[in-house]
Amino acid sequence: MEPDPDSREVVALLEAALVDSGLTQAEFASALGTSGSRFSTYRSGATRPTAVFCFRARRIGRALAAARGSRLMSAPETSKAIRQAGDEEWAWRMLLQGRDHLRLLLERADGSAAAWEAAPPGTKSLGMDTLLAALARCEFERAGVEPPAWAAPRRLPQPWVPEHPFLDREQVIAQTPGFLRELNVFVPVRDLVTA
Repeated sequence: MEPDPDSREVVALLEAALVDSGLTQAEFASALGTSGSRFSTYRSGATRPTAVFCFRARRIGRALAAARGSRLMSAPETSKAIRQAGDEEWAWRMLLQGRDHLRLLLERADGSAAAWEAAPPGTKSLGMDTLLAALARCEFERAGVEPPAWAAPRRLPQPWVPEHPFLDREQVIAQTPGFLRELNVFVPVRDLVTA
């Protein structure tokens, strides 16, 4: 049976959003908070998504394209860069660079910060995932913008105190800002400043 005109329009909207995102179908589905198989049923027209889902997909797809066009990292790109980093120092740089790119996107106030509404995949480090979410949440709140759902970090069950090149564990803990301590993440405030 031939899909009705409205269903064809929804499929076209989702196709365009996927292309704009620059992500694979599975990555984009995850970024939108759904499964790849569910997104596939939306793209085929077999299942009808809500209007909210369609508009969100379009908005986030366009924002991902805008960020990429400006050579600014999105949340998924930041997470991927951290995951692929060859060493801890490079992972740290990618984390801070992504956070700084979020600041720039929020300052634009043109909707491109929605590239950070896209839920990132894991970095392979629960501590780094929690820190990325906490930093993103701070930036959204600082800009007076509602943080995305993925940026609501959960408190780690065990303290995460990354090894520091010149501070001992007690110094790291003492110099950690309160919002991170609450999450059981211990990073000195000066390590959160971009050089």
